[in-house]
This record gives sequence, structure tokens and C-alpha cells, in this order.
Amino acid sequence: MIVFEKVFFSYGDRHVLRDLSFTVHEHERVAILGGSGGGKTTILKLILGLISPDSGRIIIDGEDITGKTESQLREVRMKFSIVFQEGALFDSLSVKENVAFCLREYSKLSEEEIDRKVREILRVVDVEEAIDLMPDELSGGMHRRVAIARSLAACEPKVFLYDEPTTGLDPINADNICRLIVDLCRDGKGLITVTHKVSDAMKIAGRFIFLSDGKIVFDGDKDMLLNTTINEIQRFVSG
Repeated sequence: MIVFEKVFFSYGDRHVLRDLSFTVHEHERVAILGGSGGGKTTILKLILGLISPDSGRIIIDGEDITGKTESQLREVRMKFSIVFQEGALFDSLSVKENVAFCLREYSKLSEEEIDRKVREILRVVDVEEAIDLMPDELSGGMHRRVAIARSLAACEPKVFLYDEPTTGLDPINADNICRLIVDLCRDGKGLITVTHKVSDAMKIAGRFIFLSDGKIVFDGDKDMLLNTTINEIQRFVSG
């Protein structure tokens, strides 16, 4: 379970999050919506402890992570699989080596076991045929799938975190990524995705949180989102 309690966060003089409080249970599929620069990705970074709030508390599975050291945060981060918007693959490594990197860093598997595990993970995301390709040889959709594969190799996540997972993809590839994201949650795992693409969010999530000026102005399901009377959200959804 993820709990934000009265969280404030600023980048210098720019206030990004203001008095943010919400709870996400590990089985929920949540989309955080809002305009660019509105603090959506900041929430993911705070969950992982990559940055710390100016004030307030962030509690993961009953444990306050604010103020923890890097070594203490490692165990917390292993609960999550994170895919940032850029994908962040190593350009100089093949698909196989990108996915194997985390296995070599965080496991004691033999090279034979790593090879088998890499192929298994790539098969799950349907890009096993790209195992020997370099990142610059991948299409946008394949690049995103390999980024998901690498995040899966790092841990056995309880919750998936996605930062704009379909941005820059054509409609067919975006739809394929949405289906993959849903498939990965079939066994009851949850997800949090931050996005400005409402149509894709509706394919992925069952709960929607809308940020405006660093605050939550909406928190509800699909029907509530589509029938809201809040003008800002109406414009966002129809746009």
C-alpha cells in the first residue's frame, strides 16, 4: 500500500505538489492525469525515494520511507517495476545485454540461467525475436517493450509504475502497449501510470486522479471522470 500524507514538494522556488494526500492499494490500477509539468512524474520519483518531499510523509507497506538512506531504500524499490518515458536503455548494449544487466547486478544466477531468464522475459513482452538487436534498431513500440522487460528483470514487482508509457507511439503500438500493461497485471498486481493521454489511461486504469496546480482536484472511476462537472477536467478529457 502507498500512502501520501500532506506531501509538499518544490523544485527551487517552483511549487510542484501542495498538501498531497492519497492512498493506493497494491491491487489497484491507477492513472494520474494532468497537464505537463503538473507533478505527475514527481509522484513516481517520490514513491521510489529518488527525491524527498519538502514536508509530509510517504508510507510504503506501513513503513515511512522519508529520510531513509540509499541502502535502506533498495528494499523498498524492489517492490516496484518502473518504466520511465524515455525507456532509458543502454545504447551500447544489445537487447539481451540490456535485460541481462539487472540480473547480473542483483542476482547470483549463472550465465546460462541469465540467458534462459532473459529469453523468458522477452517472450512475455513478445520481443524475443529482437534479442540480438541494438536499441537504435528497434521501433518505438519494441523499444518500450524492451524497457518493460528490463524493469521486470530487476525484481518481482508488487506494483508497476509507468511514466507516459504510450507517448510518441502510433495508435497501433500504443494500443499494444496498453494491452501488455493490462496483461502483466492479470495475477492481481497493481499499477500506477502517469499520462496525459486519457484514451489510453481508460484502457489501463480503473481509478483516475487528476492533478491541477499541484493538488488533487478529482479522484474517482471512469464513469465519474466522464461525467464530472469540473470544467478543467472536461476540457482535458474532450481534448
